[in-house]
Amino acid sequence: MTGPVARTVRFNILGSLEIQDGEDRLRLGGPIQERVLVALLLEPGRVVPVSRLIEVVWEQEPPATAVHQIRKAVADLRRRIPDGADLIVTDSSGYRACVEEEQLDLSRFTRLTAQARQDLAAGAVTEAADHLRAALALWRGPVLADRGGGPALTAVTTALDERRITAAEQLFQLRLDQGETADLIGDLRELITAHPLHETLRAQLMLALYRSGRAAEALEEYGRVRDLLIEELGTDPGPRLTKLYEAILHDSDELTAPEPRGAPAGVAPPTALSTLPYDLTDFTGREDELKLLLARVDESCEGTRIVAVDGMGGCGKTSLAVHAGHLLADRYPDGRLHVDLRGHSPGEEPLQPAAVLGMLLRTIGVPDQRVPEDEGGRAALWRATLTNRRVLLLLDNASDTAQVRPLLPASPGCLVLITSRQRLVHLDGAEWISLGEMPPADSATLLAETLGEQRVAAEPEAVTELAELCGHLPLALRITSARLRNRSRWTVQHLVDRLRDETRRLGELSAGERSVAATIQLSYQAMDEPHRKAFRLLGLHPGTEADVHSGAALLGTGPLEAEDILERLLDVHLVRQNTLGRYALHDLVRSVAQSLRTEATRAADHAAVQRVVDYYVAASEVACSVLFPGRAGHTTQTPSVAELPPLHGIEQAGDWFCQEQEAVLSAVAVAHERGLDTKTGQLARNAMFYLNLRGCYDEYAHVAELAVASARRLGEGSGLRTSLTNLTSAHWKLGRFRDGLRSAEEAHQIALSSGDLYGEAVSLDQLGLLNSSLGQLREGREQLLRSVEMQENPLRKGIALCNLSTVCSCLGRYEEAVDAAERAVVLHSSNGEPAGRIPALNDLAVALLSLGDPERAKTHLDQALAFGDGSSVPEDFALTLALAADAEQRLGHQRTSAAYAERAVDQARTRGTALRACEVENIVGRVHRHGGAYARALELHRSAAQRAGAIECRVELARAHDGVAQAAGALGDQASARRNRSAANELFAAMGMPCGTP
Repeated sequence: MTGPVARTVRFNILGSLEIQDGEDRLRLGGPIQERVLVALLLEPGRVVPVSRLIEVVWEQEPPATAVHQIRKAVADLRRRIPDGADLIVTDSSGYRACVEEEQLDLSRFTRLTAQARQDLAAGAVTEAADHLRAALALWRGPVLADRGGGPALTAVTTALDERRITAAEQLFQLRLDQGETADLIGDLRELITAHPLHETLRAQLMLALYRSGRAAEALEEYGRVRDLLIEELGTDPGPRLTKLYEAILHDSDELTAPEPRGAPAGVAPPTALSTLPYDLTDFTGREDELKLLLARVDESCEGTRIVAVDGMGGCGKTSLAVHAGHLLADRYPDGRLHVDLRGHSPGEEPLQPAAVLGMLLRTIGVPDQRVPEDEGGRAALWRATLTNRRVLLLLDNASDTAQVRPLLPASPGCLVLITSRQRLVHLDGAEWISLGEMPPADSATLLAETLGEQRVAAEPEAVTELAELCGHLPLALRITSARLRNRSRWTVQHLVDRLRDETRRLGELSAGERSVAATIQLSYQAMDEPHRKAFRLLGLHPGTEADVHSGAALLGTGPLEAEDILERLLDVHLVRQNTLGRYALHDLVRSVAQSLRTEATRAADHAAVQRVVDYYVAASEVACSVLFPGRAGHTTQTPSVAELPPLHGIEQAGDWFCQEQEAVLSAVAVAHERGLDTKTGQLARNAMFYLNLRGCYDEYAHVAELAVASARRLGEGSGLRTSLTNLTSAHWKLGRFRDGLRSAEEAHQIALSSGDLYGEAVSLDQLGLLNSSLGQLREGREQLLRSVEMQENPLRKGIALCNLSTVCSCLGRYEEAVDAAERAVVLHSSNGEPAGRIPALNDLAVALLSLGDPERAKTHLDQALAFGDGSSVPEDFALTLALAADAEQRLGHQRTSAAYAERAVDQARTRGTALRACEVENIVGRVHRHGGAYARALELHRSAAQRAGAIECRVELARAHDGVAQAAGALGDQASARRNRSAANELFAAMGMPCGTP
């Protein structure tokens, strides 16, 4: 698991951006990098989608290359910041900043202000003031001052500045309440200069001036703010400021500095009426949401403050609201009332407003005979009774706006907390907080609280998996904890093993009256039949997310109608939306949806699956035709799909594949499982083109195996030959050369028996490459020559020429290698696919370096470096970097060579195959040898030898032994040098390679 960035690096964003690495201050590449980093640090630990980063970076319309520039900026940040790869983690469709609290001033500010609120709740005024002072001392000015940014960043930084002002107002008020006066005036004036329209700050300054014996200046301050408000906003000062002005005019006694707090000894405070449920003693997690809720309560409001919490069943809405209610209780001395409105209660109808009002009136002491019979009368009496009272009202489990609106008090001193499974969008004035699943760290803390630290520490891996299987849903976590506490002989791993079985998982997540399935089904049952059907069908979607187009295909509707349906499911939290336009089911919600399928729904379910598979076949076919225009044509019948997303440009097609990769792979598996064999082959082929581009070779192999299995079941020779060819490519990429030979030979026989000249040429190319990898260089060269001669498709001919160039270089036939590579470059240049040019340019550079022409090699490598950034075919780009390191060193550019070398090794090891990794390690090892870094060279060659030996790549194994021999000899280990020299010479001789071939 990725950990936080090294503790020596500190980030300060409360002002101009500062990054400190110990005593050193780091510099970033430019404003784009700064804005991206600040956007991530403003939400530490949370995924920030690329789409939001684009909004943050550009003030106007973003450029067409915005996604690429964001990714480039992230790569640059990772390079410039120590341990940057651990700091900025790729997560789903965005990035996440992993920093510890003490590394980020914003996190420390949040902790200190939260501690101040807790201090106040406990009556520790002095401690609260100290924490607020420490929090405000972290600020050095506006966030990203004078550095610009998009409207999204402006909105976030403005909200953050409001938090600063709120903290300052609280501190000033505490100091006023403790009798300070003159000492406050300078600080208040300074803050008012930056925020001249804040009336609370003006009121505090006026009061400080008055208590300092400067009443005339206090009245002048009122005149200034009144003139400013009229000029800027066309309005008069608010009632609080006006009331203070009048009190100063009349020298009111209420303005006298307060007496020290505390009641006389022996006098107990009055007990306020409270019907709040008990607060969980082990309440944990939800810190961000709790902080936000308390901050919303702190905001000024002329009427009743309404804060509402929405979320799916079982996410902990009630627990959070009750916990917040207890923390806020002291602020509402006239009562803290709780009502379960039963909006989603098993076997019960939602309570009617009239009944709830009657209950509330009687609870606060209104005699039965005074309670009106009608709803309107009760509502009026309820509001009148609460006039000038400070009451907290928790309306739990609300069903809709109509149920809630009559219950709302009108007194400005009241707070209403609401929980609901859907956002009551028509409830004006409500501040909403949505709950999703708990962060993994909070889930772990909750399990530690409920199971005990010792039990969690004894099985840490099982506890982590338990949280995952529970979907980080508080209800599920508490149910599993209860089961484990009641079964002392059960281990956590035993329960995990039971939960792994998806067919019984929902049954396991049930204890007494609590059930995850029943909780979720209450939301399902509250919907009408069309939405119930849609929810059930969403459980069949192959991906974890659906957009409106794939959703429309699944549901059998148009995109607009599908969007309306998905938005309705979003409203009731049966789906969630991590990014705009994409809808996902929580894992446990998906299980519930799948459990709703019956024999009666079988036909409709199968039809829905066929529609969505057809959609992915059609969409991927269009995307591939854009991304890979030079690929060989196959006669396929693209399914008729009502509407596809826009896929006409390279960026659109690439983004679609990036977002839908998981769904496409799952759709291949679903198509194979359901016997849709023709569609399996079509979709698999399209998927493999993209997977190869992204370097996802394990997934490539899995998809290829499914395609072969479907083709065998279908009994269609041409499709089987194509699928075997793709499987062969996967075997070669993953270093399974002998498995690749078997599949290539079978494909070759199918092509020969059917007279398929194209298939024969492709199979010869693959046989030549695989035989060469196993050391049969001469045989491989002959097969590759025949393949090149037979090929007519420019893309496939270019690939065969690249492979021929590679083998010729191994055999020392460098001029022949140059000729083949140059022909490949021309062919790949004509088909419009930059990614295909990189391997050809690499092969040309290898041959030129072998001929002792680093200048020409560098020219071609510069072209390859310009085409790629490592995101497309990353293992080919890793080889480009390694060859560039070699060329630069031969030209005397040692610093540039060293930079390329380390990037090459890092990319090959993290994003390359074992075959590419050992090739790169050998090249970079040679670079280090020539530079005199023999220890590093020895390390790389030994690593290459281990990798090459594991996959039987005899060419690279020979080069690795040769490199170890030279490095070990230079370091004085002559015995190792002799052993490895002997092994290298034996391999070179057996393969017909010149000894020490570069």
